[in-house]
Amino acid sequence: MYRIGIDIGGTSCKMGIVDEYGKVLNKDSMETNRHRPPDEIINDLRRSCAGFIADSGVDIKKIKSIGVGCPGTPDKKKGILVYSNNVRFDNTDIRGILQKYINKDVFIDNDANCAALAEATFGACRDTRFSFTITLGTGVGSGAVLDGKLYSGFNYGAPELGHMVISLNGKKCTCGRRGCWEQYSSATALIEDTKEAIIGNKDTKMFGIVENDLTKVTAKTAFDGMRQGDGTAARVVETYIARLAQGLANVINIFQPEVIALGGGVSNEGKILLDMLGPLVYEEIYTKPLKQNCRLVLAVMGNDAGVIGAALLDE
Repeated sequence: MYRIGIDIGGTSCKMGIVDEYGKVLNKDSMETNRHRPPDEIINDLRRSCAGFIADSGVDIKKIKSIGVGCPGTPDKKKGILVYSNNVRFDNTDIRGILQKYINKDVFIDNDANCAALAEATFGACRDTRFSFTITLGTGVGSGAVLDGKLYSGFNYGAPELGHMVISLNGKKCTCGRRGCWEQYSSATALIEDTKEAIIGNKDTKMFGIVENDLTKVTAKTAFDGMRQGDGTAARVVETYIARLAQGLANVINIFQPEVIALGGGVSNEGKILLDMLGPLVYEEIYTKPLKQNCRLVLAVMGNDAGVIGAALLDE
């Protein structure tokens, strides 16, 4: 028996046929063009999905369900995405639109929750009962598996950790608050900080790394500059790590998970990221005298995490 997993993102929508072992057998994607009306996007998605199933060669009778991961707050019972501040799907009936054309049960959840479910079932958090997966991408996504089950609160709105404030009256966030963790620890924030540092110091090696073109700045640029011994780049990275560590320490102090898996573009820095984060995080946690404490690891499911986790939503 197979399941379809769909991961709706601000740039693209990914879909895949997933087997019972979490292996993605076939996958496809389409451009989101997120500024279009939501119904138009979902209709394009269902057409792409129907064509994808037909082209896969998998008998549709063997497909058990469709799971959809979306940025924002869903109503999981009704299959409606109630609100999203990144993709403007307000009160969008994702289940209803898809089921008009594909006669399968449709389940929806937050995209970060889907990634957390994938990591907890098949990935870096496997064999634990209490875990978080935090993605450092366009925003700061977060999903929690507590006592073996996805945790989303009574209204399916949790856990939006990216929108906890770490700097009172700080940077304005897309959610309307100021000083949200997302504004300091996302890949987007790191890119903006890097650009500001380059503009403020034309002698930095980062100018050469991006070939004097600020549009080429990525979340990797400051790390590359630091590896080349550039002081400006090192300060950007150190500031970013310190802010990321503050948020992670908050998460540990509140929830005490066994493991936190870090995903998203910034996590590609791998060991250097964990080595810099570890001492700062563990210095800030309330339980540091204890022998057992939360482990920081790298997420391992990669770009397929959202698709695989979405496919698991019917379990």
